[in-house]
Amino acid sequence: MKVHSSSGNVFADLGLPNPDELLIKAELAHQISELISERQLSQTEAEKLLGIDRPKISALMRGKLSEFSTERLFSFLNALGSNVEIRIAHSQPNVQAQTRIVVAPSIRSIKTLICSHNIPPKIYPPFRL
Repeated sequence: MKVHSSSGNVFADLGLPNPDELLIKAELAHQISELISERQLSQTEAEKLLGIDRPKISALMRGKLSEFSTERLFSFLNALGSNVEIRIAHSQPNVQAQTRIVVAPSIRSIKTLICSHNIPPKIYPPFRL
């Protein structure tokens, strides 16, 4: 069995068309799913919040993303209380430019990190524990 190094994009590795778009949509859908789970929303609550029906919620949660544009996924993140920021940066000379999503840590994950490592709260004054 041959083992190949990944390019960092499984969709490109599989030779699928538009691999950058597929990777972005997958990451956006993952974040949406995480937010729905984190907020403990039922499918009915998620339907109302996102303005889509149950089959589409189910498709979204299962990664069936062909019906969703990136712009629509952005709007779902906004509806779930997340800001979406697009940043364009020039790459280094002779370095292949790339498309990626960087997710800022949530306040909840920062609080969990601080608590799990017994870091005194006074080190991080903006966060109330």
